[in-house]
Amino acid sequence: MAAVDSNETGPAGPASEPAAPTPLDGAERRQLDVVRRFGTTGSLVLAVGAIGAGAAPVDNPLSGVRLIGLPTRIPTVAMASCWLGMLMIVIAWLWLGKLCWPGRARMLSVTQLARTLAMWALPLALAPPLFSTDMYSYLAQSEVAARGFNPYVLGSAAALGVDHPFTANVPNIWRDTPSPYGPLFLMFGQVISRIVGDNVVFGVLVWRAVMLCGLALAIWAIPRLARRCGVHPSAALWLGAANPIVLFHVVSGMHNEALMVGIMLAAIELGLRYQTVPGTIAAGMLLTIAGAIKPPGWIALGFFGIYLVLRRGGRFRDLMRVAALLLAVFLATMTVITVSSGWGLGWINTFDVPNRVKTFMAPLTAFGMTGGGLSTLLGLGNQTDAMLVITKIIGYLIVAVVCLRMLWLAFRGRIEPLAAMGVTFLTLALAVPVLWPWYLLWSVVPLALSTNNNRFRITATVICAAVSLLVPPTGAGFVLRAYQIPLAVIAALIAFAITLWLVRGKVPGLVPTRGGVRPVTQ
Repeated sequence: MAAVDSNETGPAGPASEPAAPTPLDGAERRQLDVVRRFGTTGSLVLAVGAIGAGAAPVDNPLSGVRLIGLPTRIPTVAMASCWLGMLMIVIAWLWLGKLCWPGRARMLSVTQLARTLAMWALPLALAPPLFSTDMYSYLAQSEVAARGFNPYVLGSAAALGVDHPFTANVPNIWRDTPSPYGPLFLMFGQVISRIVGDNVVFGVLVWRAVMLCGLALAIWAIPRLARRCGVHPSAALWLGAANPIVLFHVVSGMHNEALMVGIMLAAIELGLRYQTVPGTIAAGMLLTIAGAIKPPGWIALGFFGIYLVLRRGGRFRDLMRVAALLLAVFLATMTVITVSSGWGLGWINTFDVPNRVKTFMAPLTAFGMTGGGLSTLLGLGNQTDAMLVITKIIGYLIVAVVCLRMLWLAFRGRIEPLAAMGVTFLTLALAVPVLWPWYLLWSVVPLALSTNNNRFRITATVICAAVSLLVPPTGAGFVLRAYQIPLAVIAALIAFAITLWLVRGKVPGLVPTRGGVRPVTQ
């Protein structure tokens, strides 16, 4: 586990806080201004393209509007604008990282980085959704719950009818399936449904505001937890929150990872700050709430408990006491949530509902589907379903083993608990039957704030940059998808090359090294 070890700092605490580097000099501040403008321009281009190529509602209110509705009438150009904006944001993020790489003598401040993130996020926060139609499922399933139906039994088509505006925007594969989300998420969604009525646009904006609150919690917690782990807060915030996956799939795509991760990190920071029994109970309740929004959040309970055990001396009796306390808090909190919802234990089904989609992005699912295809070619019949059941069981066993191993290593002081949690989340994302780019946020964020390891940061940077460009901006299929996407990508690449040529020399090339960064000699 050397790749994620956090400099042997032991239990995170104020004594491990890194020394403050010198602020940026005048030349570097000018570079920052260029990078900010470049990324903001990319965000604006992406926001404009979203009008015509995003995951717009079926009844798009911008269709037919003379000026602002123009992208809806030129979808291929709109998609090219989206790809261009995505490329500009990714390269701006990489440029920005050169100013806050661990080990630099002069570092970007947390305030400067937060302002940059706000500049890049604002256009996307005001634009139509991109990359996913999940926010329409949030609206539909929340309305199902608000009408008194059990969202873990009925899909939106059966409960609301296929002609309801919320159902009309849900992809066909999800219209007849029960909710894949935690009970507290849907209970909160009930409140939003009563506020927005059946107004799709208003509902999307309200949900986006909620997700941005979750992101704000993460931005608050990341620098503070990073200081406890001996990582510079700007470096952690750059990789964990300014990440293009966050901009694309949290700010624009509005996935509820924002709430889960934000509450989870804030709970751990508050629990470490107030280590009294009431503080531990409050933190345990918040971590349980994070899991009641999306189940992976419950994993954090164990690693938070390891922090408490180490602070109390790291003895086995400390382990037993903390485990008993957090287990009691978990059971009590989930009992209250389950009874209050009125839906019984239907939330247990949330673990398997997302697996109804099969994607080659998930390694074990790809292996199972390939094995099923080979069995057909060999004349053994189509064994795909059987293979997928086997690979799913294997995946969950791998997650269980890795989780227990990471808990033990953290308990023995061989790895930072937050780093161990990040490894567990990464294993979970890769081993479950379905994988989406935003699942990587489960692991990237805790790992970013808990380790200075250069190999990890370079690898994570490359993967995040590549994965952020993996999902087309549409969120749904275009009618002429096979022709429009290639043409749009080619046009975007040409425009991107011209854009880079226009800004050449304004951001001097720097490459990361083990000691920080160094200029590239010409």
